[in-house]
Amino acid sequence: MMAADENEEMRSLELSGQVGFNSLPHQEVRKLVAQGFCFNILCVGETGIGKSTLINTLFNTTFENEEADHYEQQVKLRSQTYELQEHTVKLKLTIVHTAGFGDQINKEESCNPILNYIEAQFEKYLEEELKIKRSLFNYDDTRIHVCLYFIAPTGHTLKSLDLVTMKKLDSKVNIIPVIAKADIMSKSDLGNLKKKIMNELQSYGVQLYQFPTEDEEIGEINASLNARLPFAVVGSTEDVKIGNRMVKARSYPWGSVQVENEEHCDFVHLREMLLRVNMDDLREQTHFRHYELYRRCKLEEMGFKDTDPDSQSFSLQEMYEAKRKEFLKELQHREESMRQMFVNKVKETEAELKEKEKELHERFEQLKRMHQEEKKNLEEKRRELEEEMNAFNRRRVAAETLMGQALQGCSHQPLKKEKDKKNFFSLPSACSLTSGRNLN
Repeated sequence: MMAADENEEMRSLELSGQVGFNSLPHQEVRKLVAQGFCFNILCVGETGIGKSTLINTLFNTTFENEEADHYEQQVKLRSQTYELQEHTVKLKLTIVHTAGFGDQINKEESCNPILNYIEAQFEKYLEEELKIKRSLFNYDDTRIHVCLYFIAPTGHTLKSLDLVTMKKLDSKVNIIPVIAKADIMSKSDLGNLKKKIMNELQSYGVQLYQFPTEDEEIGEINASLNARLPFAVVGSTEDVKIGNRMVKARSYPWGSVQVENEEHCDFVHLREMLLRVNMDDLREQTHFRHYELYRRCKLEEMGFKDTDPDSQSFSLQEMYEAKRKEFLKELQHREESMRQMFVNKVKETEAELKEKEKELHERFEQLKRMHQEEKKNLEEKRRELEEEMNAFNRRRVAAETLMGQALQGCSHQPLKKEKDKKNFFSLPSACSLTSGRNLN
């Protein structure tokens, strides 16, 4: 019975009167208009090539932008968001400039910051999409919808940096190449440069954004726009009076280049394609092609996969449990590796500390022996010094004794001579006195 129901064809019925669901497109339009739209443009090109001027000309306004110099050490992406309104339609416009692109001597990594920025916006959207409580309706979508790649009007061909960068970007963003400052070249040189650029891009396999031609209303317009790639554009915010009209143009001594004149440049075609005809397609291509590719690769890395029609369907709970077990196993393996690494590190540190302790002990013993030897030498020297001092004291005592005896001998000898002298002079008187007494 179920098989019969599945094989039953869908029947078409005719309504006998007005029902009302034909107003669904108008409901959707009112909702979208009330919500507003967002559009994000990435401008890639060398410093001073005219990126800011062209953006100002495209939206017929002047955006605030910090001027970049040629001395940036690396490429820096500067994002600015603006709120625009045209009649009842609100547009949140985000412009991302690549400051310092192509100014470095080593240009091998010039495109890496751009790729990282694009993938970071995809990652933010994916994180919001995988949340349990998500709000994609009010989500501030920062994914890049179009990349305007500015090519220098050298007249020869593309630089190697341009080829490498566009090749790396073509799977992540819609690329539209434009030849900046096209007024410095003649029409014939400009036509030859366009052919060279397209041939070189095709030979290197660079996939540019192709305007859809399936729609009957815009198919013919887009086919003609595809034939004009890359667009040769001129930007200007100055109003110049030509005849009786004020137009956007660039004045030169030989004349003026009108920005909105199709005979002078492709600015009108670029604006027609970018803003009036294919803006919604650029947004859809970003979501259904580039973001889906990034999402698929990320989910495959996380272990998710689609089931074949012939295989059994899988349970999200089972997959979660399997991934959880795998993660816990990997975590346990890493923990064991860290533990083993820690143990090895501790052992190495202990061995180093023991080795240093041994060296310190040997040094201590060596210093101890040196100290004992110096102490022994000092004791011997002190003993010798004491012996010399004792001998010196003995000699000094002996010398003092001899000196004292000599001084004593010298002092006794004069006294004896004086005494003998006195005795000599006193002898006659004594004799006379004795003889006189005898005479009496």
